[in-house]
Amino acid sequence: MAEHIDGRALDEVVSFTSELIRIDTTNRGGGDCRERPAAEYVAERLAATGLEPVLLERTPGRTNVVARIEGTDPSADALLVHGHLDVVPAESADWDVHPFSGEVRDGVVWGRGAIDMKNMDAMVLAVVRAWARAGIRPRRDIVVAYTADEEASAIDGSGFLADHHPGLFEGCTEGISESGAFTFHAGPGTALYPIAAGERGTGWLKLTAHGLAGHGSKVNRANAVSRLAAAIARIGEYQWPVRLTPTVRAALAELAAVYGIAADPAAPGFDVDELLGKLGPAAALVESTVRNSANPTMLEAGYKVNVIPGHATAYVDGRILPGGEDEFRDTLDRLTGPDVDWEFYHKEVALQAPVDSPTYAKLRAAVEEFAPEGRVVPYCMSGGTDAKQFSRLGITGYGFSPLRLPPGFDYQALFHGVDERVPVDALHFGVRVLDHYLRAA
Repeated sequence: MAEHIDGRALDEVVSFTSELIRIDTTNRGGGDCRERPAAEYVAERLAATGLEPVLLERTPGRTNVVARIEGTDPSADALLVHGHLDVVPAESADWDVHPFSGEVRDGVVWGRGAIDMKNMDAMVLAVVRAWARAGIRPRRDIVVAYTADEEASAIDGSGFLADHHPGLFEGCTEGISESGAFTFHAGPGTALYPIAAGERGTGWLKLTAHGLAGHGSKVNRANAVSRLAAAIARIGEYQWPVRLTPTVRAALAELAAVYGIAADPAAPGFDVDELLGKLGPAAALVESTVRNSANPTMLEAGYKVNVIPGHATAYVDGRILPGGEDEFRDTLDRLTGPDVDWEFYHKEVALQAPVDSPTYAKLRAAVEEFAPEGRVVPYCMSGGTDAKQFSRLGITGYGFSPLRLPPGFDYQALFHGVDERVPVDALHFGVRVLDHYLRAA
């Protein structure tokens, strides 16, 4: 064990997680959020180590923090470590513990952001401060970024930083952030640690149907609501074809090996659905990333029950595999039909990161050092992170926010879920693994 990851470091990661949760940074979309108090909190603790954090805003109150830790090898590429400060809304009446209490009860820290992702924000702070106390410097420069607005468009966060302050990330070739290296219990005695090496692209859609306005009692063969409903039904029922990316193929191959299943995802005629049926709980790691997807989520139409409106609107959450955009566009054109228009109202790229790289090998080794009983596997995120925006700067992103979780703890269900929480032991594990990787990186 690294001596500098001592009792103080372990206490700090818990207190930082709790205190950050108590700072309400709810992002309701449309600019309704204020991250500045949380940004000032982390900046103050970074500055106490001798670093010089920079606070940056595109919009007042929507604050980002960036700091650089100088490495010992000036010729080495820099590494970006980033986390977002905003969280999704939480309805306190639905929770057993108030979502912004940050309460530590029975060895668990409760509250919105405990998993997504103030836990990782706190881990980074705890590691950086432990290094400062021990006089430790990493081999390569490490740029630490705490961002605003990840839970909406990122226009005030990572998008703003990438587009307007690229110099802060000079030399960064790779980055790590959320949603990887957590325990996924895939059956008795089978603990997986998936590391993200890809993300589906974001394609949020607005659909608009136009028709003939009129009285609700009259025959109307150009009803905008009916046209929209038919299109939405076609989209919701559509079965997208299988498209396996290199990351997903690697994930399927390694998961099959874990279960002793003979499978070659690169072979002609490979039946991915048959394999998924044999993987049990582990299928959840990959089943959402073997295809494009489009899920209807919102409907807007009309203003009175006896009035047929002249237009109707719907929103669809589309996710696009690397290389799958042309197919996605063609399919939406066909499914919406001639009476419904569609457009992207938010779009971001799909990502892939190599799983045979030295970086991935070091990420794997760091987890295996502290969880030798686990099996590290690659996976592709079904959704997206700030890595999309930072990819504009040529930064290859991996999902790596390590947590060792007990059986029955459903990590993925707590993302944006009720009673979000994180075990104290998981935070301690995360600090140790993160410290090990960052010093080896």
